[in-house]
Amino acid sequence: MAYETIIVDVSDHICLIKLNRPDALNALNLELLKELVTALQDAQKNDKVRCIVITGSEKAFAAGADIKMMSEQNFVDVFLGDLFTEESDAIGRIRKPIIAAVSGYALGGGCELAMMCDFIIASETAKFGQPEINLGVVAGMGGTQRLTRLVGKAKAMDMNLTGRFMDAAEAERAGLVSRVVPTKKLMDETMSAAQKIAEKSLITSMVVKECVNRALETTLTEGLLFERRVFHSLFSTEDQKEGMNAFMEKREAQFRDK
Repeated sequence: MAYETIIVDVSDHICLIKLNRPDALNALNLELLKELVTALQDAQKNDKVRCIVITGSEKAFAAGADIKMMSEQNFVDVFLGDLFTEESDAIGRIRKPIIAAVSGYALGGGCELAMMCDFIIASETAKFGQPEINLGVVAGMGGTQRLTRLVGKAKAMDMNLTGRFMDAAEAERAGLVSRVVPTKKLMDETMSAAQKIAEKSLITSMVVKECVNRALETTLTEGLLFERRVFHSLFSTEDQKEGMNAFMEKREAQFRDK
C-alpha cells in the first residue's frame, strides 16, 4: 500500500514504520494516524512480522498533534467526532510487541504515541513533554493517564501543569524509557532489540505483552492469577517443548509459533 505520511518496511520479521511529515516535525494529523493504524493492523495480520518498530526523524519523533487541524474545531466538532478515540483504541488493540525509537522531540501527541508502544528506546537528544496546557487544553491521548502510571503523580503533574520537557536522562531515571543510547546508534540498538524479540515464540511474546499490561489494570492478586494461568496454558504449545528441549540440549531454540 502507498502511504503519504509514513514509510513502512518489512524485513527479517520486523515491521519498521517511520513517521514522515518532515515539514511539520511529524505532527500527528488524522491522515497520519489513520495510515499508522492501517500499517499496524497489516503488521498484526502479517505472519512474517514478529515485532514492530515506530520511529520518526533524528530531529523529531513527533512534535505533537497537528494544531492547525484542531484550531478551528469546537466542542461539538471534537465531541461528536470523538477526536483521536478510534485511532488510539486501534493502536491499543495491536497484540504484537511495539518498540518506539525516539530521537528529538516527542511532545504532546508524540509523547502519547510513544507511550502507547510497549517500551521506548531513546536517543540522547530525546525530549518528552505534555505542553497542551500552553494551548488551553489538556492531553487527550493518555498524557495524564499513561504518564502518571509510568513516572508517578509528582512528575506527571509537573509536566502537565508547567508544560516543561523531560530530557532523555531524566526520562530513563523516571521509568518513561527503557534505555538511552547515542543518537547515531538509536536505530541499530532498536533493531537489535526488535530482532531479539523476533527470535522468540510469537505466541509467548504476545502473552508477555498481555501479562505486563494487565499489571496496570488490576490488583496484584488478580494479576498474579492471570499470569500463572497463562504460564500454565503455554505448556500446551509446541514452542514450550522446543524451548525447554533446546535449553537442555544446549542449542538455540527454533520456534514455530505453534
